[in-house]
Amino acid sequence: MDLAELQDVIERTFGERDRARGVPASVAWLAEEVGELAQAVRKGSSEQQVHEFADVIAWVATLANQMGVDLTAAIERYAGGCPRCRTIPCACP
Repeated sequence: MDLAELQDVIERTFGERDRARGVPASVAWLAEEVGELAQAVRKGSSEQQVHEFADVIAWVATLANQMGVDLTAAIERYAGGCPRCRTIPCACP
C-alpha cells in the first residue's frame, strides 16, 4: 500500500470519527502511540513492534487527513536524500 492508498483507507474507515474527535485529540492519540512504539522498540517482541509501527503510521495519516496534508507530497522532501544537503548519505556536519 502506498501513502495515498493509506490516506484513502484511513479516511474511509475512520474519517468521520476522526473529524468529530478533532485535531488536538488526534495529536494526543498520535503521541500516545509514539510512546507505545518506543516501549515496544525497547522491550517488545517483533510482533508488538510491527503493531505499534502500524498504529503510528495510521495516526499520522489520520492527522494528515484532518489537516489537508498529502503525505505523498510531504515525503517528497526526502526524495533527494537529506533535505538540507541533498546528498545520500547525508553529508551535513
